[in-house]
Amino acid sequence: MEEKIIRHLNWIYYGLMVAAIVAYTGMYYAVSKGLLDFYDPNSQLGQVLQFAVIITALICIPLGLYLIKWKKPKTLPEYEQLAAVRIFIVGGNMIPAILIYFLLGCYRPMIWVAAISAVAWYFTKPTLGKMEQEMTPEDPNIPTY
Repeated sequence: MEEKIIRHLNWIYYGLMVAAIVAYTGMYYAVSKGLLDFYDPNSQLGQVLQFAVIITALICIPLGLYLIKWKKPKTLPEYEQLAAVRIFIVGGNMIPAILIYFLLGCYRPMIWVAAISAVAWYFTKPTLGKMEQEMTPEDPNIPTY
């Protein structure tokens, strides 16, 4: 049962990576063929897009990484659902950051936001050891500081 859950979560995990690669490749193709109009990063629209992606990353990455510790799943199906949500919350910011990177004319700070999301997304990699650790109830006799 546990291996099946991890296999399913790995499909989601690597599917998100494939989606990010497809987004990057598609936008690169559109830029190289001249199919895309750029927005000025200093325009009002450019600043709003940057603000939205950065604020989303600042909220979603810590929230997603803390989600399972906060919710403490009791059953395996509940863990599977929370782990899938964690993968999407943490890594889901990569794709909008990549898209906005190209929309703003390859504006470098947006690719850094995508990179930060990718690093955080790496910590959501589903493994049996991680699942066992997160499903183990905390010992009330061990002090936490």
